[in-house]
Amino acid sequence: MSYTALYRKFRPDTFEDVKGQEHIVTTLKNQMKANRIGHAYLFCGTRGTGKTTVAKILAKAVNCEHPKDGSPCNECETCRAIQAGTSMNVIEIDAASNNGVDNIREIREEVAYRPTRGKYKVYIIDEVHMLSTGAFNALLKTLEEPPSYVIFILATTEAHKIPVTILSRCQRYDFRRITIDTIAARLQELLDAEGVEAEERAVRYVAKAGDGSMRDALSLLDQCIAFYMDQKLTYDKVLDVLGTVDTEVFSHLLRCVLRQDVVGCIRLLEELVNRGKEMAQFVSDFTWYMRNLLLVGSADSTEDVLDVSTETLQSMQEESRMVEPETLMRYIRVFSELSGQIRYSSQKRVLVEIALIKLCRPAMETNMDSILDRLRVLEEKMENGIPAAVSAAPAPVPADSTVSSAPSAAAKQSEPAKAAPEDLKKVRAQWRSIVGTTEGMFKQFLNTAVPKYNGETGEPKLYVEFTNPLAGKYTRDEEAKAELEEIIRERIGKTVEVEMVLADPGKNGNLSEISVDEILKNMIHMPVEVEDDPPEEF
Repeated sequence: MSYTALYRKFRPDTFEDVKGQEHIVTTLKNQMKANRIGHAYLFCGTRGTGKTTVAKILAKAVNCEHPKDGSPCNECETCRAIQAGTSMNVIEIDAASNNGVDNIREIREEVAYRPTRGKYKVYIIDEVHMLSTGAFNALLKTLEEPPSYVIFILATTEAHKIPVTILSRCQRYDFRRITIDTIAARLQELLDAEGVEAEERAVRYVAKAGDGSMRDALSLLDQCIAFYMDQKLTYDKVLDVLGTVDTEVFSHLLRCVLRQDVVGCIRLLEELVNRGKEMAQFVSDFTWYMRNLLLVGSADSTEDVLDVSTETLQSMQEESRMVEPETLMRYIRVFSELSGQIRYSSQKRVLVEIALIKLCRPAMETNMDSILDRLRVLEEKMENGIPAAVSAAPAPVPADSTVSSAPSAAAKQSEPAKAAPEDLKKVRAQWRSIVGTTEGMFKQFLNTAVPKYNGETGEPKLYVEFTNPLAGKYTRDEEAKAELEEIIRERIGKTVEVEMVLADPGKNGNLSEISVDEILKNMIHMPVEVEDDPPEEF
């Protein structure tokens, strides 16, 4: 006897066996029990969610000789004939290959004849959106007023392609994507029935790879079982069969990107290619991984949103503090653009390598998010203590020069008396990453705050000036002050006293912003030249 695929072998026979579509099953069962059966149904939803299965169960239920609580008994002669596909009362039509006007005219002629056995003649038209315009028009009148013994069940994955005139004549049921928990429970149930041992982690990964489709998940499970016949199905084996990558590899790759280690990224990609990993799947999974990191770093209590283990969630929380949300958004944008290109490319690996180089070299792009990433790189280099170049002494001014060497009165008034200490300059240069380490409302207020120092005394004390009046409570919060001082100490390796104040020109007139222009200029090794406008000619 030939082998039967799992999704065919375990196809539900009753409404109770259908998983993840309780809202539809309950409605149809109530219709059966109340004898309020419609003449036309439209089943919409993504692939593998049970549209055709429910259509066949409904066809059996309306013709069953001994229905049980609205479901077919599967024991009477009519149910067995429909189950075997030999009943003349249930006609299945594939609209993808029978989409012409002549095919619909045949249906119109056939509906004139009553069913040979049972109450109803049921027409199941699959992929109905593939019908031509003429075929839809030919179906309209019959669909609106069919004989009392005829039921039409239309199934489609693209309901938006169906004319409104057809939609208005049908009861519409939208099949939802099945949750990972529901699919995993069903897979485990079938594995027990087949006598196959599998890890819970492996089963959940197959369920997740099914992407809301029970049939896809069963097909993937069938593939994994066949590859490792008579062996326990482990998480690593599932990854090998499906050509996917573990999250630890994504973590390693992300750290290489943050270090701007192009060689490390290419070597890791080379290893994945040699192991037979599919590039399109890799791009999709890495994009999803970065999306999860963005959620972890941007919101609290994401355990219910992310379907990951506790250990993986802790690792992701640690990594989310290493990279800023704007940088992650750039990475996601680059890989999202790549996922649209790689599908039709014959050089998939080259495109992935180019994308990884873009991530490591933000200077290759001119977008705003790439500029922010370049600033992040500069901050990290300054944090690691790269020596700054010594500024050249200013050239002496000739005695007969007409340019005055004394600063103007306005300049004297705007410039602070003393320059900011070097420690405060380092804090200012890394301010974004320091703020990114904090959490909650404190982080929101710090994002708009301005780090300043006392321009009159030049003391090494950091004043955090809040621009939002609602941040007043933090000026008296000793715990928040201690937290910020500890973060700064970890960043620059020195202790800096912090005082948080509200913006008030009357009280804080001696506070000045900390300039890091010289540090940035020395870091990028690029002299900043200002050209004077040429004198106007009269």
